[in-house]
Amino acid sequence: MRIIFMGTPDFAVATLDTLINAGEEVVAVVTTPDKPAGRGQKLHESAVKQYAVAHNIPVLQPEKLRDPQFLESLKSYAADVQVVVAFRMLPEVVWNMPPQGTINVHASLLPNYRGAAPINHAVMNGETVSGVTTFLLQHEIDTGNVLLQQEVDIADTDNAGTLHDNLMHAGAELLLRTLEGIKNKTITPVPQSEMTNDELKHAPKIFKEDGLIDWSKSGKQVYNHIRGLSPYPAAYTKLNEKVLKIYEASILDEKPTISAGQWETDHKTFLRFAALDSYLDLKHIQIEGKKKMTVDEFLRGYRFPTEQ
Repeated sequence: MRIIFMGTPDFAVATLDTLINAGEEVVAVVTTPDKPAGRGQKLHESAVKQYAVAHNIPVLQPEKLRDPQFLESLKSYAADVQVVVAFRMLPEVVWNMPPQGTINVHASLLPNYRGAAPINHAVMNGETVSGVTTFLLQHEIDTGNVLLQQEVDIADTDNAGTLHDNLMHAGAELLLRTLEGIKNKTITPVPQSEMTNDELKHAPKIFKEDGLIDWSKSGKQVYNHIRGLSPYPAAYTKLNEKVLKIYEASILDEKPTISAGQWETDHKTFLRFAALDSYLDLKHIQIEGKKKMTVDEFLRGYRFPTEQ
């Protein structure tokens, strides 16, 4: 089948690479326009564009997806199917163009965790299983008929970063199976309304305020919150009126003798904060204005206030 691939970040590159290595016919790539980035504000190409250029695949970078010139270019490639991985919302005139429709690869087991941040929310909620879903796009976001799904276990030591990588590879393989099933007519799309009677879990976009740690919660809840936002955008608290980002911590199963949100340290090897029922022993952190470091590196150079 002739395939047009739509995506932007590294998460999408793994899928595109899998398609190319499997010998699939990717006739063009659609990605975001180049954007200024960094101190010099040099134009930055998306990861997908960089990959496409390196593999001599034509690239389309529309500012607006309804632009007549873009739509004409898209139509000229006569794709049988379009594949979307980590891209923006598409208007119907785009997703309805190819005869086999437009397939989206989503990083959750739909219909659960619809939305912009399924990986973060699955870890923050303490899930032990996530997965990837291929589905056909329709009007409402993440609601189209499901084609295939693949479960992926979440270890207690996983964070959003490691789960991202696991789902990225699982999604690439699932897409190959999906395309094969469409070619062979062995897949029957299933409406999401038929897939669960339970209350759905959602995955809305994460904002800065969502990273603030609520120390009045249990140690396990705080631990999940930290790993669900690591390595980005990172959970945070305040230390001496400065923002302290926490990338990694462990639960110290010991009843705190201090109030929730207060800290203890020996000024050499440990810094721990009290949650409701246990301590969180910090491992990798970043204080405002400094680089990311281990706790013992931090303690060697930090002067604590005399009072909390």
